[in-house]
Amino acid sequence: MGDFILRETIGKIAVLRMNRPGALNAIATLEDCDDFVRAVEAVADDRAISAMVLTGMGRGFCAGGDLKAMQDKTGVGPMDQPDGTRGNYKRGVQRVVRALMECEVPAIAAVNGHAVGLGCDLACLCDIRLAGESAKFSASFIKVGLVPGDGGAWSLARVVGYSMAAELFLTGDRFDAARAKEIGLVSRVVADDALFGEAMALAERIAANPARALRLTKRLLREAQTARMSEILELSAAFQALAHETADHGEAVAAFLEKREPRFTGG
Repeated sequence: MGDFILRETIGKIAVLRMNRPGALNAIATLEDCDDFVRAVEAVADDRAISAMVLTGMGRGFCAGGDLKAMQDKTGVGPMDQPDGTRGNYKRGVQRVVRALMECEVPAIAAVNGHAVGLGCDLACLCDIRLAGESAKFSASFIKVGLVPGDGGAWSLARVVGYSMAAELFLTGDRFDAARAKEIGLVSRVVADDALFGEAMALAERIAANPARALRLTKRLLREAQTARMSEILELSAAFQALAHETADHGEAVAAFLEKREPRFTGG
């Protein structure tokens, strides 16, 4: 694993920290993307993990792509000709997006400071978003003459709705945490020094539940974003059949009937 993502495991919770604080955690290289993908896939494959917190080191969550690397054509953006640029996006930031989309571990974004462009879209790919009071957001691709090349046109619209996503993308306006809460981009705004603690407390409440049911529930939520109701009913029946056979379901029923706290094992 490289040095762009730092992982810490606390009980059943994986904490991933983007680690380029001097650049507000901007993603500069394909190696950064590789490290991000490896970290997320390792969390997804770890059956002992039931929740994930994504945040940034220093005073920023993620400032998006590195503009100097774009100018030099050495980073995750443009290459010498359009076909190479297309491949670069697919090979780099879009692999990060796919990894987050496919990860069945419930993910919380703890947005500290700037979440700009790609950074805002990374937060949208988490299931729950909390923001510190000083957080600043922007879907700012248009300000540098670009489109959201990371799939943000899909993810942001599903978080805040089409009309609001269109306003954010077409203006590129920057907005604060209070506005992010108002439009539904984040579910809660907390004091900066309380942000990580609040995210961990939420992750702990999630991770206290049956591990297999958590992952199945997240998968249902993901599929429901694009599927028809009839398809979700079919998938729900299949997933419920799996959940009924887990040891944790049996323990939950027994604990309820015996009027005691359940002891979940992840089985």
